[in-house]
Amino acid sequence: MAVGLTLAVVTAMFLGRAWNACDVGVNNAANSGFLLWMFIPGLWSVLLLAWVAVGALLGDRPRLHAGALVVTLIGLVWCVISIFWEGATPACPSGVPPWWPNFLPAPGF
Repeated sequence: MAVGLTLAVVTAMFLGRAWNACDVGVNNAANSGFLLWMFIPGLWSVLLLAWVAVGALLGDRPRLHAGALVVTLIGLVWCVISIFWEGATPACPSGVPPWWPNFLPAPGF
């Protein structure tokens, strides 16, 4: 439960920072309101359901269970970032914020 909430908050902070760097949205207050009141609870619910589903499918195999949870949760977070990253590309010249590391592929690409 705490893992899902932590991932949801980190993802919202990451998206907020990317949107801020690329001037996406109405203003920071509107973006943060969406991220705080709609995005975090929605993503937390999805991550919690994925956690329960993987746990129910794999049962009592701790190593396989842990590995599958990590891959599933990171995959879901990457997909969500890719969906909401789309708005950040037009305002930034290279399609990514200036602080994004060059060796990592940008979400959605």
